[in-house]
Amino acid sequence: MSHATLQRTAEVRTGAPPPRRWPFTLAVTALLAQMAIAMVTTAVRQTPTVDEPVHIGAAAVYLEQHSLRYNPEHPPLGKLVMATGLAFAGLRLDQGFSGDQTELGRHVLYEQGNDPGEVLLLARLPMIVLTLLFGLVVFRFAADISTRTGGLLALALYAFSPDVIAHGSLATPDVPVTGFLLTSAWLLWRARDDPALHLPLAGLALGAAVATKMNALAAVAVLLVLAVWRHRAQAAWLVVVALAVVWASYLAVDPLLRWESPPDLPSAPVGWLPLPEPYLDGLRAQIGFENRVWGGYLFGTRYEGSHWYYLPAALLVKTPVGALLLWCAGVVALLREKREAALHLLAPAAVLLLVAMSGNRDLGVRYAIAVPVFLAVAAAVVAHRRWAVLAAALVAVSSLWTFPYYLPYSNEVFGGPSKTHLHLHDSNVDWGQDLGRLAERLKRYPGERLWLVYKGAGVPEHYGVHAADPRETEPDDVHGLLVVSNTAIARAGDRLRALLDTSAPIDSVGHSITIFRRP
Repeated sequence: MSHATLQRTAEVRTGAPPPRRWPFTLAVTALLAQMAIAMVTTAVRQTPTVDEPVHIGAAAVYLEQHSLRYNPEHPPLGKLVMATGLAFAGLRLDQGFSGDQTELGRHVLYEQGNDPGEVLLLARLPMIVLTLLFGLVVFRFAADISTRTGGLLALALYAFSPDVIAHGSLATPDVPVTGFLLTSAWLLWRARDDPALHLPLAGLALGAAVATKMNALAAVAVLLVLAVWRHRAQAAWLVVVALAVVWASYLAVDPLLRWESPPDLPSAPVGWLPLPEPYLDGLRAQIGFENRVWGGYLFGTRYEGSHWYYLPAALLVKTPVGALLLWCAGVVALLREKREAALHLLAPAAVLLLVAMSGNRDLGVRYAIAVPVFLAVAAAVVAHRRWAVLAAALVAVSSLWTFPYYLPYSNEVFGGPSKTHLHLHDSNVDWGQDLGRLAERLKRYPGERLWLVYKGAGVPEHYGVHAADPRETEPDDVHGLLVVSNTAIARAGDRLRALLDTSAPIDSVGHSITIFRRP
């Protein structure tokens, strides 16, 4: 018998009144308000990360030209959500623009007279709203498998998760796809009692996930098996509604579904899937990305290719210690006491993690963002243990300590956010987000000659950062301030490494950029 059932039975036998709702409502509101403040503050202060301009440019083309030709490797729903904010930006877009998607992002943000800060914020705000709504799903799912106290614990882990805050405040699809998958799993859980209502709703959420990012396909089979196991023929609703959502997302952009396949796509046996042709071509493009050799950086070592253990190691670095303890306890308790709930929570999360671990892109925990989201719910089943409150408090303190630098967060065991760049790179720490902060910091060094190696999608000159690239100059001519993104330091070639070795670090910006002085 579940802990929640035992608790309710005890209340009936003793005549004790059920717990009042308003304290829980107040606590949920406070947790989500804290999360909203953290995400909005982050969204306002950060300049474009590497992937955001591509998504924003494609969303702008959706609005202005109803064309699917940009960014086909990601389905359109996430960008349609961004477009609900961009619709208020008064975007200017050259109708004759013909560059690639990277050039399009720069064009929209910096070359047409649009305000980059306003455009970014308006694209990010709808994603923030979605992330907060998924917090309600976390609470309800956790309360359903445990108690409302368990729901609060799960929501606290979610609302204070540095990774969820960091990526939930960006115009990228990583958190939305995970939230939709969690919603689908929760609705399948609820369908045990009311399949006529909840199975179609679960299909709606599953379709939204598949229409947001293609890694959702990894979880489709798991959720479909759960639906067939419980509901047999009725499970067809899950598939029918999900497919309808995917098709609708493409037709919402272009009702005529005009599409020309990009050249040089790799061949892949995906044509049998009953999905729109641009989706299938996007899937082929993703397969092509996986066939490339990507570089990685882990615990101070640069390498080519990928390591299967990269994501577990990165999660170990970037997860608050209290959350790690609660995750482990929650997983063990689920497997021992609530195996059906474990199937709905742990099976999708495990499949998503295993598929991501098998990929070739060791670029960040955002590829495994399902882990902190799904395991926050799993932790609810140990909320009755005395130490759980202390562990949750440690998570909150660690999260508040890193404010507002959530992207480069690492836990205290690994030295905190100022040391993350020693262990990880790319979107784990330095994704181009601090260009604006760099411009402010450089005001402390007036009149100094400036050299810059920046990893990001922003345009330094727009923020008043006028610098030369030291890699294009003779080393003996490089004197003054040498400003280098920490990802560039991690992956420095011989020429940049020689410059760094003969320079002295004097300052740091946002834990993602280091300022050196070279005499």
